[in-house]
Amino acid sequence: MLGVGTGSTVEQLIEEIVERRIPLAGAVSSSDRTSQRLAAARIPLLDLNAAGPLALYVDGADEATERGELIKGGGAALTREKIVAAASDRFVCIVDDSKLVGRLGRFPLPVEVIPLARSYVARRIVELGGQPVWREGVVTDNGNVILDVHHLPIDDPAGMEAAFDGIAGVVTVGIFARRGADVLIVAGDAGVKTIEPARR
Repeated sequence: MLGVGTGSTVEQLIEEIVERRIPLAGAVSSSDRTSQRLAAARIPLLDLNAAGPLALYVDGADEATERGELIKGGGAALTREKIVAAASDRFVCIVDDSKLVGRLGRFPLPVEVIPLARSYVARRIVELGGQPVWREGVVTDNGNVILDVHHLPIDDPAGMEAAFDGIAGVVTVGIFARRGADVLIVAGDAGVKTIEPARR
């Protein structure tokens, strides 16, 4: 069984599965958008609670380092993506080379927040050195809001992830460092390369 992320990369993956007629017993989706794509492709949808541990999770990222640290959440599905990634034995992340960076933080960092806590969390983010911007008009599949954090130096991704997790009202932050990618597949003009970060 396969865990499936969200976004254009994953949508291309689903198209490839259909075109190549790859048999799947089922897939666990990380968003309503992906669930709709899987249903249209007639790939059985599984609930994670019933599926149990997954062998493989495939997704894209908004930024990635060669250490397997990621920023995700541009599509506002970061919480479910993080859950499915955590429940999977192996996480394969597919990106183009423009998203490969030496240090995370160029892409605004998404944070999913309980609506009641939006202003409080924004003040705490300022204390951490970031500039939060409410992504107005966006409501996550979980009924929450997104704050995009600009100009935040992320020298210690795992430490920063833990700091955000400690703020009351934060559902999750788009840093995937404590459970980053096991394999990065990076596409560019020169071809495709595979990076396997050292085990954390």
